[in-house]
Amino acid sequence: TLYRHFANRADVVARVVDVVVGTVEVDAVKLRAIDWQDACKTLAYSMFSALRRHPNVAPLLAEGVPIGPHALAAREIVIAILLDNEFPPSLAAQSYATMARYVLGFGIQLADSRGSLDDARLAQVAQVFQDLDPRAFPATVAVSDHLPVPLDDEFGFGLELIVAGLTQALASEQKPKRR
Repeated sequence: TLYRHFANRADVVARVVDVVVGTVEVDAVKLRAIDWQDACKTLAYSMFSALRRHPNVAPLLAEGVPIGPHALAAREIVIAILLDNEFPPSLAAQSYATMARYVLGFGIQLADSRGSLDDARLAQVAQVFQDLDPRAFPATVAVSDHLPVPLDDEFGFGLELIVAGLTQALASEQKPKRR
């Protein structure tokens, strides 16, 4: 009966994905009032939160480029913010795509029960690192008190790196070209 309302599986998947993207809290006015770096981080965290609430949707997002009305609106907001902050079109497009795929990658880990470890499993994995033979794994043992890195911490750290890299890329684009 589902296919009375949808043309095929791809149509169902596209609709489900767009409904979840529509749950992402986006206030374009507020986002335009803050710097582009914070706007990008805010949107990335909002999308990551939506994928956390709907972990089985992330693998569906990986099946294709979301082009439903909510996805188009979210993409438009991010790209407009980048363009308004003097990103050349090519860099704006690449920046959006990179951030979107970064969030998606972490979302897929949420769908995989191994990617999102509970406290007990984190403690077990941490113990494995701490119990390693320091002669065979000296570097890992040296940082074992900091492993494994919780998924949320890893997401935040990586997002900071991406935004810092985009800041540098934009600055390079804006430098006067030498002859």
